Amino acid sequence: MSALFIGHTYIDVTMATDYMPVGDDKSVARDYAVSFGGNAVSAAFACARLTGKADLIAPVADDWLGHMFTHMAATYRVRLHPRKVKRSSLSFILPKDGKRAILRARDDTYLEDFPRLDVSNLKALHLDGHMADAAIHYAKLARAKGVLTSLDGGGLRANTEELLGYIDVAVVAERLCEQMNLSEEGMLDYLKSRGCKIGGVTSGEKGMLWYDETGAVQRLKSLPVPPEKVIDTSGAGDIFHGAYVASYVERPNAPWVDHFRFARAASAHKIQHLGNEAGLPTQADIEKAQADYPVAG
Repeated sequence: MSALFIGHTYIDVTMATDYMPVGDDKSVARDYAVSFGGNAVSAAFACARLTGKADLIAPVADDWLGHMFTHMAATYRVRLHPRKVKRSSLSFILPKDGKRAILRARDDTYLEDFPRLDVSNLKALHLDGHMADAAIHYAKLARAKGVLTSLDGGGLRANTEELLGYIDVAVVAERLCEQMNLSEEGMLDYLKSRGCKIGGVTSGEKGMLWYDETGAVQRLKSLPVPPEKVIDTSGAGDIFHGAYVASYVERPNAPWVDHFRFARAASAHKIQHLGNEAGLPTQADIEKAQADYPVAG
C-alpha cells in the first residue's frame, strides 16, 4: 500500500448541454460521459493512473451502479475496500461556461463498520471528510506512524475542525472560506493554527494561494488554458489532489511547490475533457500541459 484514500463514491453522469429542460420540455445534449465520481474517490483514480496503484475505502452497493464502479476500480488498479450501503449514489453534472451545476442523490447509511487495514507500508493518506468515523480513525493512525496526511477541504463538515488537527497538507476550496467567513489569508492563518504544515486555498482559474514548508505565503498561478478549450471543470480539484499525492509518493523529498506544479498541470489536462474518466492524466499528459501552457511561477 502506498497511498490510501477515503471518501464517498458516486457514479457521475455529465451532460454537455446549453439548455436544461423544465416542465414538459425536451432537449438533446451534445455529448455525455458516465464515470466514477466523488472527491477522494476521483483523487484515488488519478493517483492510480499516475503511480500504478492506490487503495480506496468507500461505500459500495450491491446494485448495477455498484457493479459498474467495482469494474472501474479494477480497470484502473484501484484496490477497493468497500463499505456496504443499500443503494449507489448518483450525480448529474451540467458543465457550462467554466462552472457546473450538480444534482446528487446520496446513500450514506452504512450497513457495516468500515474496513480496518494494515497501514505499515502506507506513504500517504488522503481524505475528503466523508465517512467521518473512518476518516478520523485513519488520520489518527497515520499521524501516530508519521505518515503524510492530506485533506480536500471542499466544504465545512461536522468533523472538519477535529480532522484538521491530524492533517499535514490541507488544500481547501473558496467555498470553505465563505462558510467560515474567512478571507483566503485568514484561512491560511487558521490552517497554520491547526498545525497543518502545508495549506492552500484553490480559486479555479486564479490558481491557489498557499504557504510552503517555511510558512511563506505565495500564489501558484493556474496554467493559461484558452477558454475555448475548457470543456468540463468538474473534478479538476479532485484530480489536483490525486496528482499531488502521486507526486509525493514518487518523490517524497521534493519541495511542495514541485508537487503542486505537477498537480496544476494535471488539472489543466482534466478541464479539457468531459467527465472524470476521460480527464485522468498520464505522466505524458501532464508534461504536455506544462509544455503547451507555460507560466511563470
